[in-house]
Amino acid sequence: MAKIRLRDGLGEVRLKYLSEDTDRHGNVRIYVRRPGHKKIRLKETPGTRAFLDEYYAAINNKQSTTPPKAAGRDAIENGSLRWLCVQYFGSAPYRELGERTRYVRKSLLDRICEKDGDKPYAMMEPRHVRARRDQNADRPEAANAMVKALRQLFNFAIEYDLATRNPAKDVPYLKSHSEGFHSWSMDELTKFESAHPVGSKARLALALLLYTGQRRSDVVRLGPQHVKEGWLSFTQAKNRARKPVTLSIPVLPELQSIIDQTSTGNLAFLTTAFGKPFTSNGFGNWFRKRCDEAGLTNCSAHGLRKAGAALAAENGATERQLMAIFGWSTMKEASRYTKAARQKVLAGSGMKHLSREQR
Repeated sequence: MAKIRLRDGLGEVRLKYLSEDTDRHGNVRIYVRRPGHKKIRLKETPGTRAFLDEYYAAINNKQSTTPPKAAGRDAIENGSLRWLCVQYFGSAPYRELGERTRYVRKSLLDRICEKDGDKPYAMMEPRHVRARRDQNADRPEAANAMVKALRQLFNFAIEYDLATRNPAKDVPYLKSHSEGFHSWSMDELTKFESAHPVGSKARLALALLLYTGQRRSDVVRLGPQHVKEGWLSFTQAKNRARKPVTLSIPVLPELQSIIDQTSTGNLAFLTTAFGKPFTSNGFGNWFRKRCDEAGLTNCSAHGLRKAGAALAAENGATERQLMAIFGWSTMKEASRYTKAARQKVLAGSGMKHLSREQR
């Protein structure tokens, strides 16, 4: 049972039944958890009078009439969807996934089990998956992630002789019209650089993201130990446990100059205020604030990776070269950027034919 010390303005109080967790964005969430009661999230700022009022209101709620479920696997009925998920979470295929992928996959399946966890998984049909998908039709990325999670769950079930068919296999993904993260423009890069001069941690972060083309999960791990004779060598964090991708890329003069003029850590170029390496989510939140300080509310760390790929393609990088820089294993992602770059070049040379002066 968690107890947290908080100040209410008059002195210290000691509150029972509080627990906290951190979401995928690095935000801390606080709950009241009492045996036999539904957990209640507290949204006010800890230590304030409003937080205490919210806490006591949650404590004084009527007791749940639903008896608490027994802990452990014995409380889960064999053959239920929740039982299948528990088997999956303990399997080698699940443990081989990256930490981030495991977290997202489990969150999706737990959400499905909130409604359908007690139903027999053998009775699940494609129409049930389609109905679930269509409930999130206004958020196609979320709908597709749910379908993918069920596909992987039943792939595991078939491999381990727990099922003979995959009801999600033939349920198509919804078409997404989202272009994903906003890709930085040159004007936005200039604006960020004006707000964060060379020598600042924010400028170093921008340089590492832009001049390596790597994800934030890799940038936070890069340090002096990865540099040898002007080359940066490392294994990407994504899929490191299943399909590791090791890259060697040259350190561009622009990046080396900024590193030389900035105070860095011993094992990581980027460190927190306490001298510790950032976590991926923590860095994302920190960099988000640096973007806001520069007036770039639409920009993010991942958008720099897209901007770098577009810039390289427009400067003539081939699909194979983009794959070698960004660590993509197929040409599908690289072709998006080279196709757009070729269109831009062809349009630039072809627009003269629209001019009346050419007649």
